[in-house]
Amino acid sequence: MVLQREKPLPIWGWAAPGEEVTVQLAGQQQRTTTDAAGHWRVTLQPLPASDKPADLVITGRNTIRLRDILVGEVWLASGQSNMEYTMRKNSKVTLPPGADTGPLTELERAHNPALRIFLVNRKELSKPDSLHRGWSIAQDSALRSFSAPAYFFAQELYAHLRVPIGMISSAVPGSRIEPWIPAEALAQDPYYASQKVDGDPGKFYEPMIRPLAPLAVRGFLWYQGESNCFLAETTSYTHKLQTLIESWRTAWQDATLPFYYVQLAPFKYSESKEPKAPLTRETLPRFREAQEAVLQVPHTGLIVTTDLATNLSDIHPPFKWEIGRRLARLALAATYGRKDVEGAGPVYQGMQVKGRTVTVTFAPRRSRLISQDKKPLTYFELAGADGVFHPAQARIRGKKVVVTAPAVPAPAAVRFGWDEAAQPNLFSKAGLPARPFRSNGPHPEVSLH
Repeated sequence: MVLQREKPLPIWGWAAPGEEVTVQLAGQQQRTTTDAAGHWRVTLQPLPASDKPADLVITGRNTIRLRDILVGEVWLASGQSNMEYTMRKNSKVTLPPGADTGPLTELERAHNPALRIFLVNRKELSKPDSLHRGWSIAQDSALRSFSAPAYFFAQELYAHLRVPIGMISSAVPGSRIEPWIPAEALAQDPYYASQKVDGDPGKFYEPMIRPLAPLAVRGFLWYQGESNCFLAETTSYTHKLQTLIESWRTAWQDATLPFYYVQLAPFKYSESKEPKAPLTRETLPRFREAQEAVLQVPHTGLIVTTDLATNLSDIHPPFKWEIGRRLARLALAATYGRKDVEGAGPVYQGMQVKGRTVTVTFAPRRSRLISQDKKPLTYFELAGADGVFHPAQARIRGKKVVVTAPAVPAPAAVRFGWDEAAQPNLFSKAGLPARPFRSNGPHPEVSLH
């Protein structure tokens, strides 16, 4: 397995009540006595990164010796099917002509012993010894059934950090957000008192997240929301995701743990056959806006995926390696302080109106704006005081975009990428797409944690 470097390391387990337990690792030794219920826990001092395999020895009336332990970076990835999406499926995706097919054969090449993976099985994790039985090197059959976004995240981190990376994947296809939130967190928040919270709160949190705490980790990755978008949620999802983040950080007793998540990709929600709520072409943009609002929570980050869908009727876009790499870039920039990595694409900052023209400014301003396909910019719209949006022409001027529309002589609002099918071509030179926005709706202050 991999243990988290440079953080106190909780080691815990079970034994007979009153049994003395000794834990040894890397020259450290800690002793404790189990409580009346037979639980014990020690905390080892922080260790530097190490790719030299070590043994963890736990001695009571019997001895447990865990071998081949490395020290590096540990991340927990969770969500629904797009996070659970396996490397086996990744090998079989169909890509458009000209796309890089290299990542499709990654499963055949993967054998880096510094990358370790742990796939949470919700039926197994509640068993006391499963946390150390489930680790594997990221290769062969273990990797075949592991999360592709989580693997490619680990691969990208390793390329920059050159320390062992441990990835834990705990995701369930089709899951809403509520099962990943502890039921008590919802019960204690007055926000939920006025509304019925269905969706089985705690159903997956209890067997698949709670038993992982307090394992030392660097942070969390989250790719979920499609099941809640089908319910046309907006501000309620914002609140639920904030509750999830706070409750997970509470479980790990660390309010600063990074939480990086994926904004949903283009998909025809409006053509859903049996919608539980009225769905339109604006359902997805509004949901993305609700995801974006969570950036008010400190130590969070969001990646944009408007360019990663090849079939708008497939809710599982193929480019999972790019999802992993973008999440890794976010972590490298924000968590690891790498100045050579750009973590986010252009983000709407504000607009100025002068006559018929709207000038839109973006942050961050590190790399310049480009048209990814070198064609005129797409998916900009303007509205006048009547609030009716019309297609607009847009062109890059330095680090701003100038927008006009013949049908809107007195513009009052601008929006971009505001359609479930929108795949706009405004990017940063670093290759990251601009985040969809509307100037006339709720959006958080630009905040780059």
